[in-house]
Amino acid sequence: MSFRHYLRRPPAISAAEAVRLVAEGAVIVDVRRAFEWNRVHIPGAVHMPLEVLPARCTELPEDRLLITFCTGGLRSAGAANLLVENGFEAVNMSRGLIDWRAAGGPLTP
Repeated sequence: MSFRHYLRRPPAISAAEAVRLVAEGAVIVDVRRAFEWNRVHIPGAVHMPLEVLPARCTELPEDRLLITFCTGGLRSAGAANLLVENGFEAVNMSRGLIDWRAAGGPLTP
């Protein structure tokens, strides 16, 4: 993924909004590395590390909102831009895991 994916600000939502949207059918795309995913993750999230996202994004559903997610929100911002450029409806969950926890979102150890 090129540096330009990090320069633009993708549509962003809060973790509280993400919790609501997931309940309505949105899909969380966790772009963290395997060791981060293995430590803790959001139940039902699709794990697709950022480094494989360009090659594997076609595996994601095209008919649902995709919410990109990482620990702090930087990597997922680039991921959201990449998905939008590839025709997906995608937003970035700003502040990632930090705010997800604070918003009462569930986690799987």
